[in-house]
Amino acid sequence: HEVSRRPVLQSVQVPLDGSTRYFLVGSNPAETKYRVLKIDRTEPKDLVIIDDKHVYTQQEVRELLGRLDLGNRTKIGQKGSSGLSRAVSAFGVVGFVRFLEGYYIVLITKRRKMADIGVTVVNGVYFLNTNYSYDLSHSLQYNLTILRMPLEILKPETTQARQESFDIFEDEGLSTQGGSGVLGICSKPYEKYVWNAKLLEVVKNTVHRDWLLYIIHGFCGQSKLLIYGRPIYVTLIARRSSKFAGTRFLKRGSNCEGDVANEVETEQILYDASVMSFAAGSYSSYVQVRGSVPLYWSQDISTMMPKPPITLDQADPFAHVAALHFDQMLQRFGSPIIILNLVKEREKRKHERILSEELVAAVTYLNQFLPPEHAIIYIPWDMAKYTKSKLCNVLDRLNVIAESVVKKTGFFVNRPDSYCSILRPDEKWNELGGCVVSTGRLQTGVLRTNCVDCLDRTNTAQFMVGKCALAYQLYSLGLIDKPNLQFDTDAVRLFEELYEDHGDTLSLQYGGSQLVHRVKTYRKIAPWTQHSKDIMQTLSRYYSNAFSDADRQDSINLFLGVFKPTEGKPHLWELPTDFYLHHKNTLGLSPTRRSYTFWWTTGVLKHLPLPFDEVTCAENRRKLIVKRFHKYEEEIDIHNEFFRPYELSSFDETFCLAMTNSTRDFMPKNVGIDPSPFTVRKPDETGKSVLGNKSNREETVLQRKTAASAPPPPSEEAVSSSSEDDSGTDKEEEGAVSQRSTPVKVTDTGDSTKITENVVQSTKDVYGVNLSDVPSEDDLAIYTRFVQLGQSQHKQDKSSQQFCSKHQLDRVIHLVPISSFSQDNIYEVQPPRVDRKSIEIFHAHLQAGRGNMQPLGKDDFLMYREYIRNRYL
Repeated sequence: HEVSRRPVLQSVQVPLDGSTRYFLVGSNPAETKYRVLKIDRTEPKDLVIIDDKHVYTQQEVRELLGRLDLGNRTKIGQKGSSGLSRAVSAFGVVGFVRFLEGYYIVLITKRRKMADIGVTVVNGVYFLNTNYSYDLSHSLQYNLTILRMPLEILKPETTQARQESFDIFEDEGLSTQGGSGVLGICSKPYEKYVWNAKLLEVVKNTVHRDWLLYIIHGFCGQSKLLIYGRPIYVTLIARRSSKFAGTRFLKRGSNCEGDVANEVETEQILYDASVMSFAAGSYSSYVQVRGSVPLYWSQDISTMMPKPPITLDQADPFAHVAALHFDQMLQRFGSPIIILNLVKEREKRKHERILSEELVAAVTYLNQFLPPEHAIIYIPWDMAKYTKSKLCNVLDRLNVIAESVVKKTGFFVNRPDSYCSILRPDEKWNELGGCVVSTGRLQTGVLRTNCVDCLDRTNTAQFMVGKCALAYQLYSLGLIDKPNLQFDTDAVRLFEELYEDHGDTLSLQYGGSQLVHRVKTYRKIAPWTQHSKDIMQTLSRYYSNAFSDADRQDSINLFLGVFKPTEGKPHLWELPTDFYLHHKNTLGLSPTRRSYTFWWTTGVLKHLPLPFDEVTCAENRRKLIVKRFHKYEEEIDIHNEFFRPYELSSFDETFCLAMTNSTRDFMPKNVGIDPSPFTVRKPDETGKSVLGNKSNREETVLQRKTAASAPPPPSEEAVSSSSEDDSGTDKEEEGAVSQRSTPVKVTDTGDSTKITENVVQSTKDVYGVNLSDVPSEDDLAIYTRFVQLGQSQHKQDKSSQQFCSKHQLDRVIHLVPISSFSQDNIYEVQPPRVDRKSIEIFHAHLQAGRGNMQPLGKDDFLMYREYIRNRYL
């Protein structure tokens, strides 16, 4: 999945002026504000971009393009191709790339909604990164931490921020503390997880930041957990590192800067979808990391062996590379850093054990200089050995490790502990680590899991840790009575499916195939048909590693700017190796050397266990851009941004995010079954088995993964087939649809009819009773009386509260019972009492209708100025 943050400019038109100039016209979602970029193509090898930094209205941009069209025709009045013509429409600019001659522009022509994560406004502070949407390069804990920064800290920054465009009210300025002033905040993206940073580097300091769209690569999935009708969204976001990126056997270990291969940060976010606001809603997250062993090591694939021998390329007695890697983790996550090493410990021929011995030596050396309370925790566990043993349960042992890890790191939640947790505290809850603050809890430290490939074993271990953290997250939100989740419940099945999609996606990106060993494999409950699929995945992975990984590595190096084509030098495909491209110390020695003992960045230890990146200090404040807005500014109108009343809505687009639903996809359809998603069920009771046991074809519908290709939304082109079909699925199954965590348009009407018949059950099957077609006359009479009584209870409109005095009336119409019998609903209506302010407003309204206007006050002038400014400027 390529996941991008939503830019302020969500529509980009590229008109072509003859053959010498391009004009990029970008607009906001409502198409009321525009920006224009001019690209001069007369320079053959230089990128000449002119940005006037002006915000145009729709009328102004039409006049501008009209004048350009008129001025570029060969004859006045002539209509044809010689004027201004539209070249392409897009949703954003990825960046600019140059090979040997001129620059190319990379555009986004398709997009698809992947998930919903809250509304980003807290205490009058808004996100500016992506039109106030979510910053995917940072964690939820970081994003909400900067939103809750004290206004006194942000206030000095606002004096430097002025409106980029002309404003007739610019000199009057509004205070951020009162009236209509609010703050917008923009954080610098975390470049390690940004994949188009090099493509934007050439224009980053030239164009307005509204044009900059940062993209992450990895996975994003979302599922809905219904708890007696209460919607809880479970979201999984994986951010793949763009540093030392590549394919399985071609990128192992670490480079000279401490960046490791196959490094992925996985964050699970849980929130109550009934309240979407970050200020009023309940949000929780947990972060864990996977990555190759941080040493200089590699595997030679020229021998064409399934498991090439592991070799240590360089001696590193002072753990220089490991120190750089763990220093990055201390800055981003705090302490403790917990390493879960899953490689084999006992082998007939020394293979994986080489990495364990070197990693233990590196961690032991680095811990000598850290304070004991912040030391790196190392947990070795030979997962393969336990899997082969018939007496040991792999997941039980992993569950014990997961409990100890979550207790040490804690998790993030944006609300204080609920009263029931204080009244009836759980033993496990009291032992929970992390940092407790007035607004909730913070995660301090992180779990770093690795095996050799960081694919199959790592994904299962991360699932078990995530399952343990999910129990604590549900408990913190008051959704379960104990922080414990059992296998074979709807909630865990939904979470397991989400993690399998996550693992398949990351495995395809790095290893060339889907997961070979899944959670069911380690639980030893996988069906016999799974073994043949595992063999096919193994063969697919071997073929990809042997024949296609080199080309994929070249394309990654080119996209990330690691390799830059230059005249007179070898081409990309002519290089014998890319080692020197990723290890900068091979081209020249660094002028400064880090200390062998004080191997961490200055200031990191001072704030532990909190991560340095989230601490309020001068260095972190320089990463933020703060801007002052009027409260009526269109840019910060959350209602219009989320609901988009200016667009024609269609059901296909509005409900294109057909995420997995615990009630529809997992809850049994039998009568009398407990609807709770936390009830343990038999494997043949779930809704998945009802759909899956019919035929192999429908089983494929459920097993298809979501990772390799991102099909467009229903309103765009036909759905493209995914690359997971390489694993041996038949051609007739190309129309199958995954109902896991991504929206796919169903094109096979026959299949959709069958699935609908299984999903939509009768009321007798679901509720145990049959609703009759026509209610009885007595029932209708009772219901009619109930409706009439409800209509008479007209409550005061909330919008009129600002005009009322402090002593507001509870109801406009007051009903007094006049019958002697208490069961009767006979009332006397008394006329409403209206305060003097309302009477004055009504009289002013009548006078205005007769042509007698009242003098305007200061508030009226301010409101009119803001209206004119937002409408015309």
